[in-house]
Amino acid sequence: MAVLGIDFGTSNTAAGVLAGSRPFLIEVEPGRKTLPTSVFFDFDRKVTTYGSIANAALIDGREGRFMRALKSVLGTPLMHEKRQVAYERLTLIEVVARFLRMIRERAEAATGQTYDIALSGRPVRFHSTDDARNAQAEIDLRAAYLMAGFKDVHFMYEPEAAALASGPLDTGELGLIVDIGGGTSDFSLFERDGDATRIIASHGVRVGGTDFDRAISIDQVMPLLGRGSEVRNAIGTGRHTAPNAIFNDLATWQKIPFTYTPENKRMAADFAKLGVDPALFGRLQAVLDMELGHDIAFAVEAGKIHINKPDVAETGVDLRVVARDLWARFDKVQLGHILAPHAAEISTCAADTLRMADVTPDKIGKIVFVGGSSLLHVVENAMTTLFPQAALERSDAFTAVADGLAIAASRRLP
Repeated sequence: MAVLGIDFGTSNTAAGVLAGSRPFLIEVEPGRKTLPTSVFFDFDRKVTTYGSIANAALIDGREGRFMRALKSVLGTPLMHEKRQVAYERLTLIEVVARFLRMIRERAEAATGQTYDIALSGRPVRFHSTDDARNAQAEIDLRAAYLMAGFKDVHFMYEPEAAALASGPLDTGELGLIVDIGGGTSDFSLFERDGDATRIIASHGVRVGGTDFDRAISIDQVMPLLGRGSEVRNAIGTGRHTAPNAIFNDLATWQKIPFTYTPENKRMAADFAKLGVDPALFGRLQAVLDMELGHDIAFAVEAGKIHINKPDVAETGVDLRVVARDLWARFDKVQLGHILAPHAAEISTCAADTLRMADVTPDKIGKIVFVGGSSLLHVVENAMTTLFPQAALERSDAFTAVADGLAIAASRRLP
């Protein structure tokens, strides 16, 4: 029975099988072997679109509901709440199931095979400190796969899959997978004996690329919408600082669709009248009224990617969709300060992975970077500080997990 390997990611998704002796990744979009994990419910056409088409619908300003980073909600009560999504009532598990069904159907169309079983990647920890939510997250994801038409699903830690697909190690040395995805950071310490890969230890923490985006947005963008600014009391002469909750939610990919409530819009309108600097809160009001939260999030992500280029020292978040000539500008030094707490968590988790196996950092011969966020300078700097003697491998950062799942799927199950 054919098994389909699926790397269902917070930001991007890929699927693959083994063709001969090599992984074959499905063309999940025309000309592409990965697609954004995005869903758009088109109000006017009453259709659901996925991936780049969903992103384009949002950017083009089509009327509808856009969702991204749903993987980060797995294990939380939000997954089971029935809510009105465009033209129908759905739970988020049903939304994820539709996305996975689309992946299965495209894989079957591309290969001529029928896939009744999925081998799904999963982070080592969906939730860092909550064991109940961590367990529930896999239960939720399993339910979505079965709802998508698979008869069974098995799970494999994402960094362990990446280890299967990594290049050779020198005799006697150890390798470390550093998998920084959209929602989690995962590590696997491994060794090789010929073609056989042995996992020594795996560990993870709930920090990823969407957390980087959130930190940048809160620090650089949300003050331009009124975060930290004062509002005059409606009665009396006092003032108070605008509550942070609305700004934090607007900066969080998976919470953005739920910020456009009548209550939030009324609050923003009141702030625009009573704010000490009403222009700032006028921008907040515009963002909520025009539902521009995801436009801002994409702009933040683009700025993060741009400043990571070696020849770029300063970048800007393009906020002209909110107000004319509005930009949030920051440089590499500022970015380092903004992301320092996350880099520290990632470093601690990497060091803990070695401690679990009683291995010292000097034993690491190669670090394999996996996931788009692993390529950020702040991550590389953290890892080279911990493992100064290790060689760095980045060649398959975006597809290593899917490649490894395809290898494992060919063996039927890990």
